[in-house]
Amino acid sequence: MKIVVVGSGNVAESLAQAVAEADGLELVQLFARNEVRGRKVAELAHTEWSNTSLAKADLYLISVSDNAVAEVAKSLQVPEGAVVAHTAGCCPIEALAPHVHRAVFYPFQTFSVGRKVDFTKGYIFLEGATEHALNIIEKAAHALTAKVLPADTARRAVIHLSGVFACNFANAMYANAAEILAEEGLPFDIVAPVIEETTAKVLASQNPALSQTGPARRGDTQTLDRHRKMLAERARTKDIYDKISEDIWERTKTSKSV
Repeated sequence: MKIVVVGSGNVAESLAQAVAEADGLELVQLFARNEVRGRKVAELAHTEWSNTSLAKADLYLISVSDNAVAEVAKSLQVPEGAVVAHTAGCCPIEALAPHVHRAVFYPFQTFSVGRKVDFTKGYIFLEGATEHALNIIEKAAHALTAKVLPADTARRAVIHLSGVFACNFANAMYANAAEILAEEGLPFDIVAPVIEETTAKVLASQNPALSQTGPARRGDTQTLDRHRKMLAERARTKDIYDKISEDIWERTKTSKSV
């Protein structure tokens, strides 16, 4: 199956490399407006780059920001019968109009420049406007991972929202921890074992509520007040501390009453 990846951002970089290395798939081009990034990603994926001449392919994977999907889709002149898919979590399939064989190919993972992602560990969620489109993206997805599931726009939005909490918000909490430690000249790796053990417990139980620990979980008001005093001059961080502590306590009360 011949594939063109359109875009040069975080997702495009990882996706292009994964496609290039997958059995049964051939990455024939990295098509991107940004020449510097486009050439770099194409080099990583061992393919050609262009921003003017679109190569012929069976599947075009648009990996750009959600806001740019519709504009990019309209600009692509693809062969008859080719499938055009986007990789965005919250973007509807209709954004790919006027392409008949449009689809969604949503790899649920966090992507960063310079980090190669193992697609076999994550899910890919699919939606196809036609049977032909669905067949093509199913074959492509199964070449990358065994974890392939259908998901329409509404379900993808739920999945994407869960990722914001589990990944983006969790990382923001790590950043707060790093700042608090740095103020005392302490390294971030102090909390590394805590992060690793917390993650391991959650994945083992598949129920994060059962893995919750800490002063808010115990109702340790003296410690909570001490922490609040320490954060008195950091209004934003204190507000976050209060809201999350309240959320933990409310969940604790609910679980105890069941």
